[in-house]
Amino acid sequence: MLRIGVKGGCRPLIICVTGMPGSGKTLVTSILKGYVDAVISMGDIVRREALRRGISLNSKSIMEFARDIRRVRGANIVAMEVVKEVLERGIKLVVVDGVRSLDEVNTFREIGDTYVIAVHSSPKTRFNRLLSRGREGDPRSWDEFVGRDLAELELGLGSVIALADSIVINEDVSIDELTSQVVNIFKRLVKDVVSPCRG
Repeated sequence: MLRIGVKGGCRPLIICVTGMPGSGKTLVTSILKGYVDAVISMGDIVRREALRRGISLNSKSIMEFARDIRRVRGANIVAMEVVKEVLERGIKLVVVDGVRSLDEVNTFREIGDTYVIAVHSSPKTRFNRLLSRGREGDPRSWDEFVGRDLAELELGLGSVIALADSIVINEDVSIDELTSQVVNIFKRLVKDVVSPCRG
């Protein structure tokens, strides 16, 4: 098992946000942003490396690249980049957006108190959101949407969602209701965790 040294036994609190595409991970992360020291997007790390290698930033290319680097360099390679940033910056309380496998979660658990918040919305709702936002690479048909979902599940996302510590339901709720859900979960996690890094 991977072992990563943590200075002085100090363990940060790592809150992982996960969910299927269009579930509302970015929105939940934005709600938490004001409560934590840092937000790190795993997707941004993948896109940054893809850009460095001259790979197109469309959805299909990025998904293929994400699979390839995990296959070649290990299932937790992106998580290790997050760990490096957390330790180098001395971050005590961080939200990690876009966790996709239990290997990644276990890597974070090596250095900190780690909790997973899964964001859930129905496939129909997620599809309509992705169509509406029109981000480059988002699916433009139901078949593309299903294909992207299956690709995400192949990375292990379903297991992370199934074993999450808390579930946020982002379906037919107002922004105020969603914010209340997220903040209440966050406060419970922080209250329940005692660490030399905090307080």
